[in-house]
Amino acid sequence: MRFVIFTIGLFLSAFASGQNKYSEEYEAFKRQALQDYDDFRNRANAEYARYMRDAWAWYRGEKPMPVPTIEEPVVPPVILPEDDRGKTPDERPMPFDEIVPAPAPVPEPQPISPIEEKPQPVEQWLHFVFYGTPCKVRFDAAESVLLNNIRENAVADMWERMMTSCNNLLCDCLDLRNSMKLCDWAYVKLAETVANTIYGSGHSNEAVLLQSFILNQSGFKIHIARSDNHRLHMLLAADCDMYNYPYWKLNGEHYYLLDHSGVDGLNIFTRTFPEEQPMRLSIAQEQRFSGKLSSERTLQAERYPAVSATVVANMNLMDFYNEYPASYANNDPLTKWRFYAQVPLSRVAQERLYPALRAAISGKSERDAANMLINFVQTAFVYEYDDKVWGCDRAFFADETLYYPYSDCEDRSILFSRLVRDLLGLEVVLVYYPGHLATAVKFNEPIPGDYLSVDGTRYLVCDPTYIHAPIGLTMPDMDNSQAKVIML
Repeated sequence: MRFVIFTIGLFLSAFASGQNKYSEEYEAFKRQALQDYDDFRNRANAEYARYMRDAWAWYRGEKPMPVPTIEEPVVPPVILPEDDRGKTPDERPMPFDEIVPAPAPVPEPQPISPIEEKPQPVEQWLHFVFYGTPCKVRFDAAESVLLNNIRENAVADMWERMMTSCNNLLCDCLDLRNSMKLCDWAYVKLAETVANTIYGSGHSNEAVLLQSFILNQSGFKIHIARSDNHRLHMLLAADCDMYNYPYWKLNGEHYYLLDHSGVDGLNIFTRTFPEEQPMRLSIAQEQRFSGKLSSERTLQAERYPAVSATVVANMNLMDFYNEYPASYANNDPLTKWRFYAQVPLSRVAQERLYPALRAAISGKSERDAANMLINFVQTAFVYEYDDKVWGCDRAFFADETLYYPYSDCEDRSILFSRLVRDLLGLEVVLVYYPGHLATAVKFNEPIPGDYLSVDGTRYLVCDPTYIHAPIGLTMPDMDNSQAKVIML
């Protein structure tokens, strides 16, 4: 018995020794990997700063591109006659002109290597508010650098100082990006807010350079530039065409000037940084801003009174959406609706709206549930033309349709597509007719009506602006020969 215990003891001791050795080897490997990453980043930054000292060439910019418009009269909503309600639509295949495919995904900008934190004996925090959300990052005011001038050497000197002093600041910015689920545009604005909070209005050149540093180190394609009026500027590449901003054509891409300074020419540092990526203008996740709730709004379907909900909006999110830049893929206005339709509904909206809608459609067939949802979107909202309300075309995110008092066909189609995907789990496409936007849904059960055959898949037409029309009916006078199917 003693021999057995002794043997087990030897085994456990050897096992523990092996585990300790493995743990030590792993920690050594991890330390070496982090050191290698840090060395790679330091070398890239050192080379970048070295080239920054060379003279920056002057380039003339391009004037801002106006938002393209579709010169077609807007089709007003149509109300299905009372006598036709309740009738089963006829089965009709509908032609269409073309398919607008979903764009290929663009990689997320990321640091070229993990950024190692450098703990300090006493951490100093910078507190600020970002779209109503209290935030903080580590920054020692004693480490802030002021520029003597904005010539190449002075800018490179500040860049090198930031390389050694801003690791914790970068880590905290990236942590906020992850915890708040910030899209690329939101992260650009976060970096701007951090830089302006540190330097204030009296040191705008330093703030521009710090914002440029944060974004560059986070993987964004930026160029630093200097104007003749003794100001630094940041140029930013994007994956879509941005409107109302001047831009510079550099290395085959458009780089946008976001500060509205009105300059038409800049001396630009055109060196690229390893693995940099353009800013993506899509929004894949809800932006996690603190809640600032609007007043309540009750929405109810006319035909189905049980389909009713009282909703609120997060005003911080509304402010963010209201400032979002206009952009199209490939300068094609048809691509904007996919962008809005792909943005998820916020949690505060889902928590108020979805339980009520789920309760109303519980146990219903796909056909009945979809008819209840489409009548809700058709009749719970007041229709109005964008040019009358906003003075221009303005598509809504789904949250905005729930908040603002008026909406049009594009807003209703975007919201309906969101409801069908989230509540019924069905695929949806958008259908653009000249002057009008509707949807079509891929149902799992046979439902008669007007349908589109898209690469062999049957999508039933569902029009949220054809008031009281059931699913399967195309609004009168639509020109299907020019219809475009927009894939989501």
